[in-house]
Amino acid sequence: MNRKFEKDMSKRKLMYSILGWFIITIIEYYFIPYYIVVLLWIGFSLTLLIITIIQLLKLVKEHNSITKLRIQNLIVFSILFYLTFNRFHINSLIEKVDWRIFYNNRMEIVQQVKQKELNPNVSWNETVCELPFELPVISNGGNDIAIHRNEKSKTLTVDFWVYRNFFSAPSTFFVYTDDKEEEKELKKLIANDPNNNWKIDDNWYRIFRE
Repeated sequence: MNRKFEKDMSKRKLMYSILGWFIITIIEYYFIPYYIVVLLWIGFSLTLLIITIIQLLKLVKEHNSITKLRIQNLIVFSILFYLTFNRFHINSLIEKVDWRIFYNNRMEIVQQVKQKELNPNVSWNETVCELPFELPVISNGGNDIAIHRNEKSKTLTVDFWVYRNFFSAPSTFFVYTDDKEEEKELKKLIANDPNNNWKIDDNWYRIFRE
């Protein structure tokens, strides 16, 4: 009875670990500032590496009576460590899902910008507009968007941050534009670095730039 209870508790701990990892990953992607993300990534990766090593040592120690749960622990924590250390894979997946889920929300915001219901509204930057809500997170790093209007051609470009750096460091954006000149510039970026820049849909681009 005690062994069954301990086994059930260990399975629950494993499930809680997976759930906790998922929650931390989502929070980190949407809410944690970039300068904290690096520290969190290092700490999280080291923690999972240590847990994985401990599970491996226990597996070796119990080689005469290896349990299914021990193997599951080792496999799960190894996978979590890999996905955490190589964040590109999981971030890329979240980015694709985010694009599909919030596409209509972003289109609504673009329409509001076109109708001038949304305009740059901060004192520290002439293009940034703080959206009038915090959730859902439509633009990472504060729910700000960048609005660029071409008064001559009556066209516009709207930047939604995917990964927001500050100062002169490049950031990742979902970019909407109906400005032909801007489209030419975006196509140059795509030609020069297709791994980080590509067209998503009509008038929509995924771009990595300053």
